Amino acid sequence: QVQLVESGGGLVQAGGSLRLSCAASGRTFGSYAMGWFRQAPGKEREFVAAIGRSGVTDYIDSVKGRFTIFGDNGDNADDTMYLQMNSLKPEDTAVYFCAASSTYILTRLPDRWGYWGQGTQVTVSS
Repeated sequence: QVQLVESGGGLVQAGGSLRLSCAASGRTFGSYAMGWFRQAPGKEREFVAAIGRSGVTDYIDSVKGRFTIFGDNGDNADDTMYLQMNSLKPEDTAVYFCAASSTYILTRLPDRWGYWGQGTQVTVSS
């Protein structure tokens, strides 16, 4: 069982930066793929970025070059995953969710990810 807790959301002006964190219970890196999804009001939940069990990464085109996903094997028993978001745009406004999947091959389909955090709001003003 994996428990995920996001933090780091907030209000930022267009062009600004935010770093989202996802604290995962236990040692997840290597056993789970970790990803970020987002959901804007009235829209479907969409894939943003993921890092696989082998370390391979995947990004949607709209965030390539602006967002970076990376992980940190901390000194304690838990792992933390981050999403560094630069050059933010108003269209990035959404609730961002951290997710984990035990599948080896990365997938962008939300229903293939078995574990979810509670979400953190990101609002980008123009």
